[in-house]
Amino acid sequence: MAFLSEAAVELALLDQLRALGYRIEREEDIGPDGYRPERESHDEVVLKKRLTDAVARINPALPVEARQDAIRKVTQSELPSLLEENRRLHKLLTEGVDVEYYAMDGTLTAGKVRLIDFENPEQNDWLAVSQFVVINGSHNRRPDVVVFVNGLPLAVIELKAPGSAGAHLAGAFNQLQTYKGEITQLFHTNALLVTSDGIAARVGSLSADLERFMPWRTTDGTNVAPKGAPELSTLIEGVFEHRRLLDLLRHFTVFGETGSGLIKIIAGYHQFHAVRHAVASTIRASMPVQGVAEDPADYGLSSVKTQSPGDRRVGVIWHTQGSGKSLLMAFYAGLLVKHPAMANPTLVVLTDRNDLDDQLFATFSMCRDLIRQTPVQAESREHLQTLLNRASGGVIFTTLQKFAPVGANNYSPLTTANHHSPLTTANHHSPLTT
Repeated sequence: MAFLSEAAVELALLDQLRALGYRIEREEDIGPDGYRPERESHDEVVLKKRLTDAVARINPALPVEARQDAIRKVTQSELPSLLEENRRLHKLLTEGVDVEYYAMDGTLTAGKVRLIDFENPEQNDWLAVSQFVVINGSHNRRPDVVVFVNGLPLAVIELKAPGSAGAHLAGAFNQLQTYKGEITQLFHTNALLVTSDGIAARVGSLSADLERFMPWRTTDGTNVAPKGAPELSTLIEGVFEHRRLLDLLRHFTVFGETGSGLIKIIAGYHQFHAVRHAVASTIRASMPVQGVAEDPADYGLSSVKTQSPGDRRVGVIWHTQGSGKSLLMAFYAGLLVKHPAMANPTLVVLTDRNDLDDQLFATFSMCRDLIRQTPVQAESREHLQTLLNRASGGVIFTTLQKFAPVGANNYSPLTTANHHSPLTTANHHSPLTT
């Protein structure tokens, strides 16, 4: 494959993005020096007209002043740390921008400006720009492909000519690290990074090291690409299909504090698709017998077609040790608690060991922004009973031992409420995680 040039790889990539519904532009056409410029200078990275038009289209009921205020908040940097600024903007991208404005009757009104339409992907502006030049001080850099949604740069793709896969992928990764340090403004709204030599391809988060850049092995979550298949093609279709990219941004990205500082994590393909299938199955299993809010087939989940709605049987997820099962459970919890069909469920996470309970609790605590609440550990059977009998909502951690009867013949239930969704994780003597 050494005869393939980097330019040829880039053209093939752009063709695939075009087929997925992206408009393709070149820096020489829309850059500050182009014949139809979309930026005034090379230090600007947001395509403001596209952003302004998209915000107006998505928020037609809000006044111009409110929309302009939201655009200012997303285009003006507030925090010196790149990761901190990225976390701030991720929240605005996924939850909307809080604004205040005066209504027609003169009253001060609170509102929320949405920057992206997650429910209707076709309402967004999808664009990929090749050889996008960014200048910051004395640094002049030209990333190969930058993907924009509503004029905001969400992805940077760096390519190298095919050859020694490890060396060229490492070279592309190192180039991205240089960009992060020299043209930082390009990554303020970044959702993900991609490296490829045209055949091998990896995707990673803004804070991921080289080993954390991983392949994306399926487009639909059902069929895994065979070994030897071009990884870049699978990754582009699997990640950059409009709805999948929005889901990754909204439901499968988490920031967390660690001993070495703030990190950003995006789901792997196995976590992404397993969670989507699990949520669809949970909705089916939780619905009243007379109806299902969503068709599991919409999620490619054919195995539940023979199961009855409301049977309370969600299923089992199996992954090997070290595959990120704790994060998978957190992503599942985050998506489940936000789903309207679940009506604010209480999630009960069951383990059979205290150390495993502590480990999972730490992961969920790190992901509290994703699950939109602070998890709680049950300290005793009585504490567990109190937690289970409160109003719906919440994420409760407990060990199986706390369900033990108080006396030899006392098997009274801890709760009779019907809004609980249990998650269990098996011990190391069993390969099953549900």
